[in-house]
Amino acid sequence: MYRAIARNKRNTVFIVIMFVIVVIAIGMAVNLIWGDPIRTGDWTVTIFTIIGVGIYTLIQCFSGSQEALSMSGARQIEKSDDPRLYRIVENLAITKGLPMPKVYIIDDEAPNAFATGMSPKTACVSATTGLLAMMDDSELEGVMAHEMGHVENFDIRLNTIVFALVVAIGVISDILLRLTWFGGRGRNNSGSNPIFMIAGLAALVISPIVAALIQAAISRQREYLADATGAMTTRNPEGLAKALEKLGQYGRPMQKQNTTMAHMWFADPSKPGVMDRLFGTHPPIFDRVQRLRENEARF
Repeated sequence: MYRAIARNKRNTVFIVIMFVIVVIAIGMAVNLIWGDPIRTGDWTVTIFTIIGVGIYTLIQCFSGSQEALSMSGARQIEKSDDPRLYRIVENLAITKGLPMPKVYIIDDEAPNAFATGMSPKTACVSATTGLLAMMDDSELEGVMAHEMGHVENFDIRLNTIVFALVVAIGVISDILLRLTWFGGRGRNNSGSNPIFMIAGLAALVISPIVAALIQAAISRQREYLADATGAMTTRNPEGLAKALEKLGQYGRPMQKQNTTMAHMWFADPSKPGVMDRLFGTHPPIFDRVQRLRENEARF
């Protein structure tokens, strides 16, 4: 378990380094479009791109949790608002010796949940009204134990950083598109500059792919690890297995879908598509259930 947590921390550093490389490459590409830095030695655009995106990403890392909660429509509750959910989370926190996270509810009939934050001290856990209505106490405890597993394993930090990086890549894509349209028109009255057009279109094609790959870089083992952590906490893997089976049978897409935070959810919040196997960050539900039951004696 401790080795898995350490691996998650190393993955965080690795993903940040890969992202920095992508940002530098994009900055250099824009610099080459605007001039000839190789001949003149003027890499101003590249430097400002790296600094600007770095500052933006840093801000996103610290505000990402609240942004994710806002995007999902989550509202914070106290024990009196929903004693059942609050007490389950409270008991799990006591069992694991973790700080009590803030608890949120999302008004959505789709059964789902997610955890966010930069550390266990700042963690937040959320559940949809659909999840609360569908699951019995044992199953709900299994789902929330899974989310608390993400808190314990520091997956929430990794998820928040990935969320920030994906948003930052989207901003870069938008800037390049504007440069393509407005910058190109300023240079050529008859239409957009072909170089800007090609660069902008390439950015629009590449950026979503890069964003999806960053999300996919969050290993599917992270979900298996959270399942195992949750099962060890409750000593009842069957509760989580039944919850997953219900999701597989009755699950539905979330009303408020956003691909930038898809990797944060307990289950895929969107309608399954053709590219799921390539870019999906969630293992198939059948595989998760099978692993839980095969390792039941170990829990």
